[in-house]
Amino acid sequence: MRWMLAIVLAIAGWGGVACAQTSNLPLHQIQLPAGFSIDIYATDVPNARSMARGSQGTLFVSTRRAGNVYALVDRDQDHVTDDTFVLASGLLMPNGVAFHDGALYVAEVNRILRYDQIETRLDNPPEPVVVTGDLPSDRHHGWKFIRFGPDGWLYVPVGAPCNVCTRRDPRYASILRMRPDGTEAGVFAHGVRNTVGFDWHPVTRELWFTDNGRDHLGDDRPPDELNHAPQPDLHFGFPYCHGGDITDPEFGAQRSCDTFIPPAMRLGPHVAALGMRFYTGDMFPPEYRNQIFIAEHGSWNRSSRIGYRVTVVRLDKGRAVSYDVFAQGWLRGEERWGRPADVQVMPDGALLVSDDTADAIYRIRYQQ
Repeated sequence: MRWMLAIVLAIAGWGGVACAQTSNLPLHQIQLPAGFSIDIYATDVPNARSMARGSQGTLFVSTRRAGNVYALVDRDQDHVTDDTFVLASGLLMPNGVAFHDGALYVAEVNRILRYDQIETRLDNPPEPVVVTGDLPSDRHHGWKFIRFGPDGWLYVPVGAPCNVCTRRDPRYASILRMRPDGTEAGVFAHGVRNTVGFDWHPVTRELWFTDNGRDHLGDDRPPDELNHAPQPDLHFGFPYCHGGDITDPEFGAQRSCDTFIPPAMRLGPHVAALGMRFYTGDMFPPEYRNQIFIAEHGSWNRSSRIGYRVTVVRLDKGRAVSYDVFAQGWLRGEERWGRPADVQVMPDGALLVSDDTADAIYRIRYQQ
């Protein structure tokens, strides 16, 4: 398989696929605050999901359905991708990517792979090292978002293998953390139904994460959640309590909502909040500094669609105090042409947004 891919890349030149970044996507429909604009950073990135940036500037992009992992290179630094490399193919829902000490970590459903010195071998990726191969193999909520924390540990969520249920294995509905070599794995946060995005506050270094609420309680409940985990071993309610105060009709009698950590911010119901990042750049106005951007993938089972946008949650003295729309327009009435999946802050302060439906990555910038 790899030799066939190498031939294709060699024909394309420089080991990568040259990308002409032209697009018919209706970016004029995207509404942003005054002073902001949106452009194409990359197209033809099938099912673009999670993003991670290498130390040499490579943007690594995962997929969920396509089974591929990509590397995007902007050689001339004009904020448009010049070359796209297919680093891996045929993987099982490789939604999670993280970069650490020169290596790319990729999360499949039941294992995590490591590609060493990857930025020096984009045109000839090494065989991956299996960091761990014993994660649960359930595909329901089995795709993962992974990141390295400021403590140097790799954080790996294991979603609930259901809409709502309990399991004896304590790894389900949790966020795990482990050493970079996969050892000393343990549960960091409990009662987390399905998080597909988390980040650490740039100052306090405390974990914040999105969580997708359960289905089939109606259009308007429960909310999706933004949660704050300042320490390990906290429990965030699933499957007993949702949104901080909604008792589950099947499991709620077993434990009171008062015994769990409530959301730091209740997000829209069924918006499918996925990737999130604290804004650490200098391009945007100062009021965005250290605030949280969230990619809302959009509802799938609501009678009227909601989400399909990028929102911002503002903090004040460590508390989430507001939740507002930042970018919208991927949903027009009940028709959607794109679905934001992740966000990534770039060194120049621009914000990248991946879209796994339009197969694109956008660049949002600010100019006064």
